[in-house]
Amino acid sequence: MNYAKRFRVEPGSKVDLSRVDASFKDRHESHTQALPEIERDRDRLRELQYRMYAEGKRSLLICLQGRDAAGKDGTIKHVLGAMNPQGCRVTGFKVPSAEEAGHDFLWRYHKAAPARGQVAIFNRSHYEDVLVVRVHDLVSKTVWSKRYAQINAFERMLHENGTHILKFYLHIDPEEQLARFKQRLDDPARHWKISDGDYAERPYWDEYTAAFEDALSQCSTDQAPWFIIPANHKWFRNLAIARIVAETLESLDMRFPEPSVDIAEIRKKYHALVDAEGQGGRSEPGEHHHKGQ
Repeated sequence: MNYAKRFRVEPGSKVDLSRVDASFKDRHESHTQALPEIERDRDRLRELQYRMYAEGKRSLLICLQGRDAAGKDGTIKHVLGAMNPQGCRVTGFKVPSAEEAGHDFLWRYHKAAPARGQVAIFNRSHYEDVLVVRVHDLVSKTVWSKRYAQINAFERMLHENGTHILKFYLHIDPEEQLARFKQRLDDPARHWKISDGDYAERPYWDEYTAAFEDALSQCSTDQAPWFIIPANHKWFRNLAIARIVAETLESLDMRFPEPSVDIAEIRKKYHALVDAEGQGGRSEPGEHHHKGQ
């Protein structure tokens, strides 16, 4: 199955999350069955990220959105953790600091956008500014309703400057969220993840649904598509996202840059070193003798 085509929100379409099966798992019956495919895609991610880093011309921005306990941290750990940290940065966005609140709402997100050759992962993103602020009336409708167009313009600007954007909404149902809350309560090693906010937001389920649906409908574009990922099964979530990211990177046809030196000359120097060491013996590490010492 083409997961990108299946889960992509087509530009101009109207999203109805009640029609999306959060427990969808394609042909797979278990994590064990899906694991070989997940590992193959993780290997592809690792290689393709290396190509992006080496080429240094383009970048990738991955945005993860979802309700509390939807699996944003798990996606980063089990899927995107395959990437080399040297070329990848994760930024989590919480309540804005005083400095951040003193700027336009996109300022802190633009600062965290990836440089060429880099991958940036947003754990929550600029979409918080059309979600929580709307649900809790932190700004007026006049303000947040303008932000869809501002977000689209921001993402278009990033794309035109070489940043490819993938946005994933991790879709779980109310029963699954409650089950995950219980798992956290039952596991002392996960107590640190529990917050009052998780329970404070639960009564606003329908309000968040409406806010998510509007954001997904108004801000899925050709240059920055949204994907609604069924996430009740964590392993299927991982499989779908790994596949979509890997296939997107492959489509960029990235190439390693031409060497900046004459490889034939370097090869000669290498063999000269090997011959010299063979005649004079190999120095131990650190035993480099310089003239005058």
